Amino acid sequence: METRRLQVLVELARLGSMHAVADVSGTSTSTVSQQIAALARDMGADLIEPHGRRVRLTPAGRRLAEHAVTILAAVEQAQHDLAPGAEPSGTVRVAGFATAIRGHLLPVVTDLAVAHPRIRVLIREHEPAEALALLAEDGTDLALTYDYNLAPAAEDPTVRAIPLWTARWDLGVPAHAVADEAADAADGGGTTAEVFARFAGHDWIVNSRNTADETVVRTLASLAGFTPHVTHQADSLDLVQGMITAGLGVGLLPRGIATSPGVRLLPLTLPHVDLRAYAVARPGRLNWPPLALVTDLLLGRAADAGDANRPEEPDPRPPHGSDDGP
Repeated sequence: METRRLQVLVELARLGSMHAVADVSGTSTSTVSQQIAALARDMGADLIEPHGRRVRLTPAGRRLAEHAVTILAAVEQAQHDLAPGAEPSGTVRVAGFATAIRGHLLPVVTDLAVAHPRIRVLIREHEPAEALALLAEDGTDLALTYDYNLAPAAEDPTVRAIPLWTARWDLGVPAHAVADEAADAADGGGTTAEVFARFAGHDWIVNSRNTADETVVRTLASLAGFTPHVTHQADSLDLVQGMITAGLGVGLLPRGIATSPGVRLLPLTLPHVDLRAYAVARPGRLNWPPLALVTDLLLGRAADAGDANRPEEPDPRPPHGSDDGP
């Protein structure tokens, strides 16, 4: 159904004659008649009927003319919204891990409500693998994902991953389980393998919804010469801290996190453990103004807030997606 034909029908309903429509549109009566006939074939219904020397709309024609007003208004609005330079408007669906949503996306949503009120953001909290699955089935427009430098995610050529920020992670241990001498030695710059070796006999806590941090733990434990006893699983960082405080084990936690009194963070160096966050979208979707704006704001916020946490030598490789969630 061509919108041009609907416009002719609306004009016929308004003006009452094909001759008047032809005058307004700068065309011929024959052309107007052909447009109405083509529209009638599209709809499978008679739209006009003879009325003396003129024609008038049938009940079906009047009803279609009513619909046409709404349809043409929607088309005009869509053209306005998508025009270059137009104020971005629409609903952006974002699926991502909790830390990215809480620390980066929610402030962006707050800013958008003031600066770009015609953009609405729908949020779903998901681990990277879940978010990427939603992206593949067009269940979301943007996926906020991450991986670790020691457990890089496989590249996916069907999506584009934009690096956002890098955050260093350390080993969270029970404060009462670390003797002052051992803590001093660990804080003094022991290698990651040496730090891990001190806790070879402890239980280990890993993420409950993916495997990337467990891969990191097992890799580093192997470098330290032992196989970790992985027992507990938790998705929430607060819950991981609670488990550590209760003496249930040790686990990876981000550096700079506000720790409870019962948790001590031991620095991991040589090698470092770095979480790398990404905004992932289908390549063509990034040209959509609302999504482009949200992505740009996330990049800006990551640049402003992440520099202090960015390691000295970040891994520049931009993987596509990951399987772990803080």
